[in-house]
Amino acid sequence: MPEIERLSNAITWIDLSFVERERTPEWAIQAGIRCHLAGISLRDASQYLDELGVQRSHVAIHEWVHKADLQPISTVTADQLAVDEKMIRLHGQEFWLYGAVDPQTNEILHVSLFPTTTKQTTQWFLAELHRRYQLDDVIFLVDDADYLAPVLAEDGYRFRILAHGNRNAIERVFWEVERRTSSFANSFSHVELKTAQNWFEAFAVYHNSRQS
Repeated sequence: MPEIERLSNAITWIDLSFVERERTPEWAIQAGIRCHLAGISLRDASQYLDELGVQRSHVAIHEWVHKADLQPISTVTADQLAVDEKMIRLHGQEFWLYGAVDPQTNEILHVSLFPTTTKQTTQWFLAELHRRYQLDDVIFLVDDADYLAPVLAEDGYRFRILAHGNRNAIERVFWEVERRTSSFANSFSHVELKTAQNWFEAFAVYHNSRQS
């Protein structure tokens, strides 16, 4: 499996401080997390570990991903930021995913998941983003979504409505997210908002690790 073969590199972005009482070797936990975030199903990741002599269930790997509490940490390298919102389905439920991507590096700076999209949820997302990165001098690249441009205008942010160009960075990320969430329904059985949010943050960390 080509995707697995590329997982032998050092995994410097996974903090394993949560494993103090785990009976599984740290290298196996790293491999299980990396496999799943790379696009391999939980069951296939479990089978891969089994081939390496470590028998752990797909449920255990699912728990490792969320216990790791991976958070995207990056810096804004450009004077523009692509921001968007998208409805996604997780195990039959509808959620709204907000995301911000640096179009110069293609790194995900922030993701937030909400059960709906409103003016209030948009303000919450933008406030979180601003607290993390202090974006006074950044121009937000948005489409003509219902809330993003009006809220940015109301809150005094600079923005540009753009269908293509640098804003495509967020579209590419959302395309990959949509592909992954439709392929791995077993990650989100009886989904809770916090569980799904943790998965998206972990995915963002993995995505960013591949941009350098």
